[in-house]
Amino acid sequence: MPRTPHSAPHLRVMSVLGLLAALLLPLGMTFAPGALAAPTADPVRVMPLGDSITGSPGCWRAVLWNRLVNSGYRDIDFVGTLPPQGCGQAHDGDNEGHGGELVTNVADQNLLPGRLASTRPDIVVMHFGTNDVWSSIAPDRILAAYTKLVTQMRASNPDMRVLVARLIPMNPSSCAGCAQRVVDFNARIPGWARATGTDRSPVTVVDQWTGFSTAADTYDGVHPNASGDDKIAARWFPALSAVLDAGVPQDPGDPGDPGEDPAACTARFRAVSSWQGGYQGEVTVTNASASAVRGWTATVVPANGARLTQLWNGSLSTAADGTATVRNAAWNGTLAPGASATFGFVATAPATAGTPAATVTCTGTAPAA
Repeated sequence: MPRTPHSAPHLRVMSVLGLLAALLLPLGMTFAPGALAAPTADPVRVMPLGDSITGSPGCWRAVLWNRLVNSGYRDIDFVGTLPPQGCGQAHDGDNEGHGGELVTNVADQNLLPGRLASTRPDIVVMHFGTNDVWSSIAPDRILAAYTKLVTQMRASNPDMRVLVARLIPMNPSSCAGCAQRVVDFNARIPGWARATGTDRSPVTVVDQWTGFSTAADTYDGVHPNASGDDKIAARWFPALSAVLDAGVPQDPGDPGDPGEDPAACTARFRAVSSWQGGYQGEVTVTNASASAVRGWTATVVPANGARLTQLWNGSLSTAADGTATVRNAAWNGTLAPGASATFGFVATAPATAGTPAATVTCTGTAPAA
């Protein structure tokens, strides 16, 4: 699907101008060429949801917005009941990042439905739970709140796409146990997402934890600095762009664009060989759905400061933090159920990097029916 526009066509009522034309044409009156322009599709509405990491000021949203626009995604609209807070660069700053909020309180007090009704998002990008972890709330209770929020999102829009972060690390001077509690909570998120996602309303986990340093990427052990904003945006980008590329039904009950739904996909990393200062690796992408896929996108997050420098059997783009996005080549994108494609790469690595390792994920796109 071309990147502009992303949204599916929708049946629209006749514009006032069109109605006037219909009434006046029998009288012999005409309009100048271009006066009756065809309506354009609605933009895809993306809600950034969370606490102060998302909204106070949450400048990763500005970085992400500009990266999307510069990559050709123009029909998008960041939405939320809160206004932008600067960040030094032009962007669509609407958001739902409420400083100090606990996701458990939002669930218990049913705060989300009103916010959804005001903004009607198609996609929710959620980094939420830092304050709950800080407050020693049990992971089971936080995940129950996640489930309630997703249920409310689907009540607002049955086709909701949900991107959920593994939280960035936290190590404030006033909370000695916070660092480990984030690790423990993050370990539970992938299993929760697998149990919660549906074919119609997928839940995608985005790893914001790996490679993020509280010493280098925050100003207080919790909130991101400019480096942290860049890393957070770089992790959201491939996951969000994959959803936008796949196509998003925008109205509750709208069947959307047939054949453009995300398809289940798995990815596996293997180190082929290594040497001082680098290694060769490969990633195998497998179609885990019951139908064929017509294309796939993989994300590779190399560990310990490594960077991909060469790649074959795919096309490579690399973010500032080293996160690599790999899209299929023209000849290996179509995969039957259970079929796989493998791409290889060469990475540079610091001399102290140790055993090659990488976190890999992928998204497939179903073919047109």
